[in-house]
Amino acid sequence: MKVAIIGGGAAGFFSALSVKEHHPEAEVILFEKSQELLSKVRISGGGRCNVTNALSSISAFSKSYPRGAKFLKKAFQIFNNQDSIQWFESRGVPLKVEPDGRMFPISNKSESIVECLMNEAKKLGVQIEMGVSVGNIQPNQEQIEIDFIRGKEKPELFDRVIVASGGSPRRKGLEWLEELGHQVEEPVPSLFTFNMPKEDVVSLMGVSVQDVAVSIQGSKYRSSGPLLITHWGMSGPAILKLSAFAARELALRHYTFKAQISWIGFINQEEVLAELQKKVTAEPTKTCLKAKPFDFPQRFWAYLLHRCNLPENQLWGELGKKKLDKLISVLSNDIYEVQGKTTFKEEFVTCGGLALTEVDANMQSRRVSGLYFAGEILDIDGITGGFNFQAAWTTGYIAGQLKS
Repeated sequence: MKVAIIGGGAAGFFSALSVKEHHPEAEVILFEKSQELLSKVRISGGGRCNVTNALSSISAFSKSYPRGAKFLKKAFQIFNNQDSIQWFESRGVPLKVEPDGRMFPISNKSESIVECLMNEAKKLGVQIEMGVSVGNIQPNQEQIEIDFIRGKEKPELFDRVIVASGGSPRRKGLEWLEELGHQVEEPVPSLFTFNMPKEDVVSLMGVSVQDVAVSIQGSKYRSSGPLLITHWGMSGPAILKLSAFAARELALRHYTFKAQISWIGFINQEEVLAELQKKVTAEPTKTCLKAKPFDFPQRFWAYLLHRCNLPENQLWGELGKKKLDKLISVLSNDIYEVQGKTTFKEEFVTCGGLALTEVDANMQSRRVSGLYFAGEILDIDGITGGFNFQAAWTTGYIAGQLKS
């Protein structure tokens, strides 16, 4: 059996290794259009490679995917994060868990993962051809014919083909799927940071605030977690998660919208008032600046007071109802104008791709027998934290079983 793998990224490699594990006799050829293999694996997580996440329940894990949650929940019954951990550790790459659940190689180097995958491919006899671009894929009787536009002159026939060519930022890159009769979901960016060119909050670049709740004004989308102020706007897990779940909505709005921020998380205004009144009663002669009611960085708290037009020498005991209401409003419903986005370089992800209704539970096309898909070409994308790599390992492993 002759099998082609299209794409030399995480999903492509894992597909190839899975084919050799389940079908040792198969001739497996992996085609990569560039001159570099596993490029995303190398740079992700700041060069450390966020392999997966330590979340223990499949149900909780699958909720980390704005698109593909239901589909992956079933797939995780076959191969999940625990299987990934065991897979790498049994091949000499122990992993560690960070406090937020992200998992990295103990070496703190993505090269450990790259070398592991490359060595395994070499050991199992996966043939790798680089600088080869695929032009067209067509069924040809019982086989599948691949035409090449670069790197090879003649078309070749294969018994099975696994496409793991990654996400396409433009629909044009997915047209060949439509030509084969597949439905495609429009690609739009996911996982991006918010640009705020008109807001003076950017003067606090580098400040991080924990447990923030963020929502998109005029929509149902909201998220929570740490928020990082940058020189162009806002980033951090709360923003990235929100950008992923609201990816399609924000594309329709051309990335111009208002972000509503509660700097104290999902606390209602009555609870905020109670906290502030404690200060008024307990420390009336202290300044608002010195006696913080919440655990904010000092620079940030000074910024919020300035945003409420409160002087630095404002005493808690002299804070009238009007000023108190203003402070409550800024703490729990602060509004910022967003104009544009910036791609999150460590984990750039596209939502959209091949509609999940077009593949069965084995990752095989419902339109073309013997054609399988894995990784980001599917309309699956996760939030930041190792979830996108896990989707690549899972779909790659299942596709490589070549079940019908």
